[in-house]
Amino acid sequence: MLSRLLKEHQAKQNERKELQERRRREAIAAATCLTEALVDHLNVGVAQAYVNQRKLDNEVKTLQVQASQFAKQTAQWISMVEGFNQALKEIGDVENWARSIEMDMRTVATALEYVHKGQLQAAASS
Repeated sequence: MLSRLLKEHQAKQNERKELQERRRREAIAAATCLTEALVDHLNVGVAQAYVNQRKLDNEVKTLQVQASQFAKQTAQWISMVEGFNQALKEIGDVENWARSIEMDMRTVATALEYVHKGQLQAAASS
């Protein structure tokens, strides 16, 4: 009877050990599945972040090229405006010069008229 109780006890212990081992394996398998699912989920997020980063890098490069082109074009516009301003100044200088010459010519013409009238009056008096 004692040996039968011992055998039953050992059998129950073996069943418990097997049950515990089976549950441990199931827990490990479930933890592994959970870990893989979490890693896969994180990898999707990381992959999306990487794709977004590459898109941003490309956009930055494009923006840098466009900004450089815009700066060159702006410099050309500034140069053209400065040239236009210089031309306007030169036109103003020419206009002032023309007025000055015109005034001088009127003075000369008036003097010549005065001299010519004086000669006509002198010739008429003689």
